[in-house]
Amino acid sequence: MSNSEIDHLIQLLSKLPGLGPRSARRATLYLIGRRESLLAPLSKAMALAAENVKICRTCGNLDTVDPCAICSNPKRDQSIICVVEDIADLWALERSDAFRGRYHILGGTLSALDGIGPDELNIEGLVSRVREPQITEVILALNATVDGQTTSHYISDRLDASDVKISRLAHGVPVGGELDYLDDGTLSAALKSRRSLRGD
Repeated sequence: MSNSEIDHLIQLLSKLPGLGPRSARRATLYLIGRRESLLAPLSKAMALAAENVKICRTCGNLDTVDPCAICSNPKRDQSIICVVEDIADLWALERSDAFRGRYHILGGTLSALDGIGPDELNIEGLVSRVREPQITEVILALNATVDGQTTSHYISDRLDASDVKISRLAHGVPVGGELDYLDDGTLSAALKSRRSLRGD
């Protein structure tokens, strides 16, 4: 590998979350030192992922099929939609094995500081899905941050005219906490202790 190729690999790795230029250099040297056992298989796996992974048109999940395996699974509860901020939150809830319904990924939360309004999120898709006659409940499983709570209230207002029950995660999720960092037991308790936002 020429220096330009090594530098290019360092630059690409440094764009990953949690990796700065120094960490990217260490990772690059580690990968190059293990070309056969790690670099080549990683390169092949990344090429396959880039070619085959799709975004589910129903919920926004990542899978090799569309609709994804969760949306197309007839054993899942078709009447409940759990709304999450991003795919990492969906994966966290799936690890807990406490939820057997379907999901809806917003792609972020409302944030005036970052210029993220309702049009930048997949809220209209959720509103359309809630019109399906089999939907009876929407769980707002958003992070317990200011932006997460603001988004929950906005969605609750948008769905106010519908007949579905709207609930949110309760016990176990600390204020300021993010779902991806919580343990499975905490997530399971939070789902089971959810409460309605409408006070009914």
